[in-house]
Amino acid sequence: MRTYLVTAVLIAAFATPALAEQFYVAFVPASHKCSMMHSQPTGSMTNMGGPYATVAKARKAMAGMKECKGP
Repeated sequence: MRTYLVTAVLIAAFATPALAEQFYVAFVPASHKCSMMHSQPTGSMTNMGGPYATVAKARKAMAGMKECKGP
C-alpha cells in the first residue's frame, strides 16, 4: 500500500508543472493593439514576450512595451 502511495505522489509531482498555465503577449497589426494569449502567437501576430506564469506578470510586461501603448 505504501508503494502505491509513493508512486502516486511522484506521478503527481512530475505531472503538475505540465498543467501550469502560460500566457503570451502578441501584437496584432490589424488593430495596432496587444493581446494576451494562452498559446504562442502564430501567423500575422508578432510575439512580444512570454511565456509568463500569471496574468499579472503578462499585464505588467504589456504595460512596459511601447508597441502596446497604441499610436
